[in-house]
Amino acid sequence: MQWQQTETNEMNMQKPEHQAAILQLDTVSRRFGAVDALKDISLSIQASEIICLAGHSGCGKSSLLRIIAGVDSPDSGVLLMQGEEIAGPQRFVEPEMRKIGFVFQDYALFPHLTAEQNILFGLKALPKQQALKRAQEVIEHVGIASLTTRYPHMLSGGEQQRVALARALAPSPDILLMDEPFSSLDSGLRQKVRNDTFGLLRELGTTVIMVTHDPEEALSTGDRIILMRQGRIVQSGTGYELHDAPNSPYAADFFGDFNKVPGIYRNGHIETAIGTYACTAPVNDGTAVTAYLRPQAISVSTDQSQLRGKIAKRIFLGDTEQIMVNVEGLTEPLHVKTFDRLPGTADHIGLTVKAEGLLVFPAL
Repeated sequence: MQWQQTETNEMNMQKPEHQAAILQLDTVSRRFGAVDALKDISLSIQASEIICLAGHSGCGKSSLLRIIAGVDSPDSGVLLMQGEEIAGPQRFVEPEMRKIGFVFQDYALFPHLTAEQNILFGLKALPKQQALKRAQEVIEHVGIASLTTRYPHMLSGGEQQRVALARALAPSPDILLMDEPFSSLDSGLRQKVRNDTFGLLRELGTTVIMVTHDPEEALSTGDRIILMRQGRIVQSGTGYELHDAPNSPYAADFFGDFNKVPGIYRNGHIETAIGTYACTAPVNDGTAVTAYLRPQAISVSTDQSQLRGKIAKRIFLGDTEQIMVNVEGLTEPLHVKTFDRLPGTADHIGLTVKAEGLLVFPAL
């Protein structure tokens, strides 16, 4: 069983010195009135890394993206891009000079320009023939040759997203920023477009920083996830690390659904209404704690077992079934997610808890 600390863990994910970061943020802060939109953000991003800035609305992730893009300035702190200061007390580099591409949430395509003309828009600094050649290269990479003569209103959401991606990649940016780029797509299309997009970006070796409020999107996409809350980084790591070992109730709740069972820590164990489990915790005996238990960490059967409960509700989802079970001693029913098929007449069922799936936090 894992004991989880609740303290904020602001991580400066430094790499070894021989791996120079493409982007370095050092104690970056931004205030709006009395509100800290960002507070002492330190972060190191490597070339070709895909970073997901995740968290609920208002956590600061979009503010951080705007500062990286150069459309806003930090109140304090320094941003370095390939070792050169681009924002800080000594220098501010304008957005168009940062070699940073941007894919907006609404794509922001020019409605009066064709797809090809939209892509060429960011290549005005190049001679015409060179710009046309570069545009054609990107069009082929992204796979939108059949869309080049169409206007944005003639394109589906997925097609607009691909054109916006091609436009952002055309100037060969060192970093690509993406602000909720798939949120406007239907759920059925979102996963395919996302997979295709990041398959291409990985193939090209593009460094990406994407903002998302979707836990599944963050877990499935990022090499590293930066989870934010109230302008701070609360946890940083791979999807596996944040999902399997969240460092706080906030992180746990963001990446999963949990049964929250009250308990007492005593003699190296947590005592709860659903059993007593070994747990090493840095608290005194008799301290109130909360066990976080995933719905899939509870097995059900019609066999007799020490822990039993009464079915309150069943929701059949095809391959899986969600079952709400009332257990004596708990004020809220346990939520169970199971692949096992129980008889339709089942009323009382046996429950088995997988103790290794428990997370433990101090009680609020």
